[in-house]
Amino acid sequence: MTTYSFDNKSLFRDGKRWFPVMGEIHYSRYPDCDWKEALLKMKEGGVDIVSSYVIWIHHEEIENEFDWTGWRNLRKFVETIKECGLTMVIRIGPWSHAEVRHGGFPDWLLEKCPDARSTNDEKYFAEVEKWYKAIYEQVKGLFVKDGGPIIGVQIENEFGHCGGLSGAEGELHMKRLEKMARNIGFDVPLYTATGWGGAVTAGMLPVMGGYCEAPWDPRITEIEPSGNYVFTHERNDHAIGCDFGIGKTITFDMTKFPYLTAELGGGLQVTLKRRPVAQPKDIGGMSLAKMGSGCNLLGYYMYHGGQNPEGKLTTLEENIATGSLNDMSVKNYDFRAPLGQYGMPNGTYNEIKLYAMFVHDFGVKFAETDTFLPETNPVTASNFTDLRTSWRSYNCKCGKKRGWTFASSFQRRYKMADHKNIVLENKEYDVKFPAVDVLDGDFFFIPFNMKCGESEIATSLCTPLCRLDNERKAFVFYSNARPAGGTFVKASNVASSDKTDGTYYQFVGNPTGAEDIVTLTRADAEKAHKVVSGNTQYILITENIMYQESGNGKNTLNFQSDGNIKFKIFPALKNVPKGLERKSDENGFAVYEKSNCAKTPPAVTFEKIKEDENMASYKINVNAFEGLDDAFIKIAYTANCARLYENGKLLDDAIYAGDDYPWLIGLKRYGKKSHEFILELDTLEKDAKVFIEKWPDFGNSSSLKKVRGIESMAFVNTKIIL
Repeated sequence: MTTYSFDNKSLFRDGKRWFPVMGEIHYSRYPDCDWKEALLKMKEGGVDIVSSYVIWIHHEEIENEFDWTGWRNLRKFVETIKECGLTMVIRIGPWSHAEVRHGGFPDWLLEKCPDARSTNDEKYFAEVEKWYKAIYEQVKGLFVKDGGPIIGVQIENEFGHCGGLSGAEGELHMKRLEKMARNIGFDVPLYTATGWGGAVTAGMLPVMGGYCEAPWDPRITEIEPSGNYVFTHERNDHAIGCDFGIGKTITFDMTKFPYLTAELGGGLQVTLKRRPVAQPKDIGGMSLAKMGSGCNLLGYYMYHGGQNPEGKLTTLEENIATGSLNDMSVKNYDFRAPLGQYGMPNGTYNEIKLYAMFVHDFGVKFAETDTFLPETNPVTASNFTDLRTSWRSYNCKCGKKRGWTFASSFQRRYKMADHKNIVLENKEYDVKFPAVDVLDGDFFFIPFNMKCGESEIATSLCTPLCRLDNERKAFVFYSNARPAGGTFVKASNVASSDKTDGTYYQFVGNPTGAEDIVTLTRADAEKAHKVVSGNTQYILITENIMYQESGNGKNTLNFQSDGNIKFKIFPALKNVPKGLERKSDENGFAVYEKSNCAKTPPAVTFEKIKEDENMASYKINVNAFEGLDDAFIKIAYTANCARLYENGKLLDDAIYAGDDYPWLIGLKRYGKKSHEFILELDTLEKDAKVFIEKWPDFGNSSSLKKVRGIESMAFVNTKIIL
């Protein structure tokens, strides 16, 4: 049995320090037939731990009528996690938040226990005990002690911050819930509780959060610069749940627990009032800041978007009518997550995969490091002038300090100063990097005193991505820090260590040449995957969507594209798989293609059928696509909100966030037959009291509600067995 534990610095797995990546997906918001593909895509993105709420109202909307079928089949979901070789932290509530009606509490519960979380009433605890027992019956035998994937349980959520009790009464409440769960049989090595904003953790392992913006904020103006881009020992994000209250402090002793996150926003779920859009660099810059601040678990909420299931009595979204402070989409829970509500990866998926690949191969030592913040490092997000820096290092047996230095001049939606000809130096560590230019929007971490096989890098302006532990070892880096007055690496390449470019790599003494150094452009690194065939490890770079599946001693590469496939790989494949052709060689990489196989996407037409001052309606016709595995339509529209119907049933809806963000809809979920959809667009007024980062051009009009265009895309699944 694999063992899990923690000290005040990091988690441990089988006695070794462990820096995992955790990603949230809500099984009850995603089709069960697609769970395996979704989880394998998450794994490809670097996720080690899957987290998910068990949302009470999704399972017991009507008292004593439990539904564990279809999308709600918790046991099948956990078994699929195991099948995919992943682990799980199960978040059993009872309250979830999760932008759900009543935070996940069924209406009947609030009728019986109107004070629910604000009391230690036995009547409420009795209902929770029944709920916990119902969950346990679904997952028993699937804990890590049984050979299952469940390694942790989260109790409650934001208790004492977003509602709930604080102080001694709050501690009593949380301890009662933990004891209840343990007595029922939730026997796991890790019990966690959210720790931000004054939330009560009751001695459980606290997990933190951070978002690049605050769509729940009631203001409709730009808000203060986020503290999540500063290197700091402060673990709290005061903006989370600021619709419930600001300025609450941490309630646990930070010296006793590692710095772990469970809710780094993988995106943002916009509200009707506030509609910020998370860009890939927003999430990448925040991830880097957390790593540079000593964080030893990157946990993303959400990692995979979803869709609210059908309710039996009501719709199931958070809304003002039920007492919440925000109106959300009825169906859409895309969250602009790394993997969207229809499973499509976006730029954020590629961006944060860089960090996941790094910690998978270098995380044992990285988690061992101590974090040092220089006196020159600014501590407030409103300082746009000074360069932000941090150092993480560990003591090598040889007496040297080894580690990584971090630098950032990035603050979401704010202009930062350029820093030219900067020398990153730590005299205590006896480390001095070549001069670099850190310009507005730049952020990176780079290594010092790094062993690479038989050679040692004193400093490098490239960031480690992974290593290939073959008979001849290779170390993969990507160009990430700009040499002073110079440029990033212009083309990905492979060179033996004794033939690397001294602009980017500075070795201790003369490198032996016994190992290869693979240097990628950052753009190629974002499209890179580490793959294995037999005993050989490869670095593969492709524009296509790709995820791996292992079984029966073979590794299958699953490509999703229009039918054509192209990738470059190092080292070259020993045997060319059927259907592929080796087309060329490129700076040490072998290039393979499957060409002339592109499929035609289904034809799509649209016409306006009705319009008044409040709404415009369009008919959208999409041809059948039986010869494809999936098809998507991309609707470019300008309006306040949009709703998609078929045969009178609401399929999906969206809140407009700007002309740059079309609505992407996967059609497989609704069948491969031809479709006649009705699209409704609500009027967006020029003076609407909402926050949109980039408003559309109204011209001479005072309002807009129009479709600007609709495109379709074809997707074919191709399996390449290595």
